[in-house]
This record gives sequence, structure tokens and C-alpha cells, in this order.
Amino acid sequence: MAESVGTSVKGDAERIQNLMAARKSLKLSIEKSRVLGLALAKAGPRLDEIHQRLPSLEAAVRPIRADKDALVAVGGHINRAVGPAAAVLKVFDAVHGLEKSLLSDPRNDLPGYLSVLKRLEEALRFLGENCGLAIQWLEDIVEYLEDNSVADERYLSNLKKSLKNLRELQSEDERARLDGGLLDAALDKLEGEFRRLLTEHSVPLPMSSPSALGEQAVIAPSPLPVTVIQKLQAILGRLIANNRLEKCISIYVDVRGSTVRASLQALDLDYLEISVTEFNDVQSIEGYIAKWGRHLEFAVKHLFEAEYKLCNEVFERIGLDVWMGCFAKIAAQAGILAFLQFGKTVTESKKDPIKLLKLLDIFASLNKLRLDFNKLFGGAACSEIQNLTRDLIKRVIDGAAEIFWELLNQVEITRQAPPPPDGGVPRMVSFITGYCNTLLGDDYKPILTQALVIHRSWKHQKFQERLLVNEILEIIKAVELNVEAWTKAYEDPIIANLFAMNNHHHLYKHLKGTKLGHLLGDSWFREHEQYKDYYAAIFLRDSWGKLPGHLSREGLILFSGGRATARDLVKKRLKTFNEAFDDMYRKLSPCLIPERDLREKICQQIVQTVVPVYRSYMQNYGPLVEQDGNSGKYSKYSVQTLEQMLASLFQPRPGRYGSFKGAKVNNGAVDLRRTTSAVV
Repeated sequence: MAESVGTSVKGDAERIQNLMAARKSLKLSIEKSRVLGLALAKAGPRLDEIHQRLPSLEAAVRPIRADKDALVAVGGHINRAVGPAAAVLKVFDAVHGLEKSLLSDPRNDLPGYLSVLKRLEEALRFLGENCGLAIQWLEDIVEYLEDNSVADERYLSNLKKSLKNLRELQSEDERARLDGGLLDAALDKLEGEFRRLLTEHSVPLPMSSPSALGEQAVIAPSPLPVTVIQKLQAILGRLIANNRLEKCISIYVDVRGSTVRASLQALDLDYLEISVTEFNDVQSIEGYIAKWGRHLEFAVKHLFEAEYKLCNEVFERIGLDVWMGCFAKIAAQAGILAFLQFGKTVTESKKDPIKLLKLLDIFASLNKLRLDFNKLFGGAACSEIQNLTRDLIKRVIDGAAEIFWELLNQVEITRQAPPPPDGGVPRMVSFITGYCNTLLGDDYKPILTQALVIHRSWKHQKFQERLLVNEILEIIKAVELNVEAWTKAYEDPIIANLFAMNNHHHLYKHLKGTKLGHLLGDSWFREHEQYKDYYAAIFLRDSWGKLPGHLSREGLILFSGGRATARDLVKKRLKTFNEAFDDMYRKLSPCLIPERDLREKICQQIVQTVVPVYRSYMQNYGPLVEQDGNSGKYSKYSVQTLEQMLASLFQPRPGRYGSFKGAKVNNGAVDLRRTTSAVV
């Protein structure tokens, strides 16, 4: 029993030990499992990393598997491809190194800026010439690697994709892609500097008085400083090298054209825009035509001449066609075309004799500037200006010749019109005499002769100066015939004689001592002076000369019939005198003697004819009627009143006597009438 118990106790102890050992073994297993789990957790990322590195490892190992000869040759191919590519990359890096300098303001150091810009151009030219070559070399080595299975396919695919992108970029816009637009930005800055230099040194021509151009009121234009011109030329060189010449010309024309326009604005040239419909005849713009000549000369000699020289200086290195074209644009933009158009407008206005003088003024201005026009606007670039100028000259010469050769006919046409009722000098007579004298003067005869010579040459006809003289003499002869015809047209012989006296005196006085008078000769003047005196004498005799006869003393000195009878006779004779005086005064009051010297002389003769007789008569016989209750009826005028009335006769009144400017040619007939019934 005890043995059994002992055996049982011993068995329990063994089982406990076994359990302890199992427990320990289990703990060790658990610990190993934990450590293994940690190791597995760490191994996961490493496996992923290994997995990611496998392609590159495979690519690295691939050459080992490639053909031995291919492996030996690949190094040379790679070196040849990488060399050009490395050079391109080096220059490309240099381009970006220039960015800071080229994005700065060129005015700070223009020579340095231009030098850097030139380096950029050279770099871009190198890149443009070598990028394609470098890409070609790289494409060749990729093809070699692919053909010889030297590189991994994925690696080769990436290379091909990159090279394809490079090809596309090169074909689209090589320069812009190579420099990121740096060259265009730099060129834009140069254009800005070109404009700035021009603008800051282009100042409108100062004038002390635009209305006194012919009196040294103009300060001579100064060209741009030499240093500025040199800078402009340097900028032009770089811009032209990059195909920006047209933009330079556009900037230059804009700035310089604006400067010339600003100079001309002070002259108030609004009249150049006037149209034919805005004026009735050339007289309404006569003052503008005089301004036009002065302003055109100023514009040509002081403005366009300066621009012509400046264009030559700035663009001389580029070529004649370029700078002449540039000048032509400036001239057209600044206003030369407006000057020519104004002249054309004048030629399109209504015809009248004054227009002939204005056309000659225009021709004289153009002729005076002929050499300047040939020099400044003679090039092919100025063809529009040349055509307009030729057209204007033709219009001026044709118009002047037409009006001149029609003058005689127009004077003859007026012969059918009625004479002036006031017996004065018709405007046609006063106008034509002064007008013909003007045409023969030093100012107009040479230019009229030249115009007529040119006009006849166009018709292949010769012109002799005597033709001009003979035509004017014929015109004066026609005026004389008109005076003769009008003298005969009066119903009242007294006014006819007054008219004849006035007009013969006018011809004598206003042509004596003139160039036209010299052609007419002394005998012509003696004849007209005699006619004047003859008609004056007849006028006095038949008008006022008859009044003293009404104050006869017959029957009063030896009268023996008594005082009452004498008084009645004096009353009758004074009444007759007063009636005759009133009738004559009423008839001649509206009449006119335009010339002051003749008027004073005739009035003095009338006073001497009438007043002394009237004074003596009233002194001797006036007392006979003064005591009569109706004495005022017979002693109507005092001696002083009578003298004042006679002395104030024939005075011109405003609007009665016209000037030379009234003559017009309308619808083929001269309108030379001062009133509806008076030939003027």
C-alpha cells in the first residue's frame, strides 16, 4: 500500500516537471513566433524595394547578356551623341544667364545692352543650328541600343518619348522655345528705347509769331544731336537684324510726323480743309490764298527740308528706298497733301478775273518751290505727292489761261448792258484798267507769261510776249468802245456828257505813268484829256451854264413903269431861276464824279458860273421882294446856301462806287453791275 502511494507521488512529480518543461517550451515557441513576426513585418518593405529595383537591376545586368562586340562599340556611340548634346546644354544655360541683363532698361547702358543682345543672337543661332544635330545623334544612339538589345526596353521607350518632344518643340517655334521669349522681350525694349530717344529729342519748331513767317520769325530747325542719331542707328542695326525694320519706320514716322504737325498747328491751318461748297467765289478765301503761299514755303523750307535731311542721316546705312519712303510717309502724314488739296479746291471755284490773280499767286508759290519739290519729293516713294502736284499745276495753268483769253470777250459782252444812271465810272472800267495794269506789273507779268508759255507748249504752240501785250491793248480798246457805246445810250445828253467826262478822266488819270500807259503812248493820253475837257465844257454849258440867263437885268435898269412893276418882273425871274435850279439840282444830285480832283474842279466851275451872278442880282434886286409877304417864295436860297449846295454835288456815297473786286464771270458772262441798272 505504501509502495503504491510512493509510486503515485513519484508519478505526479514527473508529470509536473513535464508540464513545466512543456510550459517553458511553449513560451519559447511564442517568443520565437513573435520575433519571426517582427522579422516578417520588416521584410515586407524590403521585398517591395527589391521588387522596385529589379527592373533597373535587370537593365544593369542586360548589357552583360548583350553581344560582346555591341558592348565594346556602345561607348564610342554614346560619347559622340553626348558631346553635341552637352555643348547645346552649355549654351542653353548661357542664354538664361543673359536674362537679367536683357530685362533691364537699355537707356542705362545702351552699348552694353546691344553687346549682350548680340551674344544672345549668336547663342540662339548656335542653338538653332545644333539642336537638330544633337537630337539626331541622340536618336542614332537610341536606335543602336535598341537594335543591339543593349538597354532595357522601358528605358529606351522613355528616351524615345523625350526625343520626340524635343523634335516637336523644335519644329513649332524654335527661337521662342529656346530662349523662353527673351529675344522678343529684349527687342521690344529696344523699340521702346528707339521711341523714347526720338520723342525726347523731337521738339516742335518754335515761332514767335506765326503770322510773320516772312519776317524772320522762324527759328531754324536743329537736327537731332549726333549722339542721339548714333544711338538710333545702333538700335536700328539690331532691330533690322531681327526683321523689325517696318516697326522702326512706323515708330519713326509716328513720332517725327507728330512733331511736324505740332509745328504746323501754330499756323492755324484749318482753312486747308475748306471745301468748294463752303465758299461762293475766290474772293471769300482770298486772304487764305496769301497765307497758303507763306505757309507752304515755311513747311517745305523749314520743316520738310529738315525731315528730309534727318531721314537720310538716321537711315542712310539701310538704303535710299528706305529713308525716302520714310520721308514720304512723314510728309504725307504731316500735311503736304492738305496743302495741295487746298490749291485744287481753289481751281474748282467759280471763274472770275480775281481768280486769275489768285491762280497766278498759287503758280508763283509752286514755281518758287520747284527745285525744293524736285529735291524732296522727286523719288519714287513720293509718287502720290508728285501726281497731286502735277495735277495742281495743270489745273492752275489751264484755269489761268482760260480766264485770261476770255477777258476780251467778257468785256465786249458788257457793252450790251445799260450805263450807270449816276453817270459815274462803271466798275468794269475801273476794274479792267487797274486789272490790266496789275497783269503787266512786275509781280504778275513774268508769272503770267510763264503760265501762258507752258499752256501753249502743251498744245505744241509757240508763245511770244507780244501776244500778251496785244491782248491787253485789245481789252483796253474794248473798254473805250464800251464807254463810247454807253455814252450814246443815255437819253439825257447832260448825264451822257457827265459820264463821258468821268470815264475819259478816269482812263487818263489811272493809266498815266503806268506800264500799260507806256504801251498806250502819249497821243492816247492827249486824246482822252481832250475828250475829258470837251465833255466837261459841254456839260457845264448845257446844265448849270443856262441858269444865269434866267437872272437877266434887261428891262430893270431903264425901267420907267414904277417900283411895283419892277418888283413883279424880279419875282418872275427869280421864280424861273429857282425852278430851273431845283430841276437841275434834282437831276444831278444822284449823279457822281468819283475822282476828287475832277469833282472839286467841276463844282468850283459851277459855283463860279452861278453864284457870282446870283449874288449880284440879289444885292441889286433882292430888296424889291424882301418886303413882300411871300418873299421866301422868291428869295428861296441865300447866296451861302446856294454855294454850299453846289459845292457838295457829285459826292460819292457808301455803296455807290465799287472796287476792283466786284468782277465775276458767271455762266460765261461778266457780272460787273453795281446795281440792277448800272454797269459797274
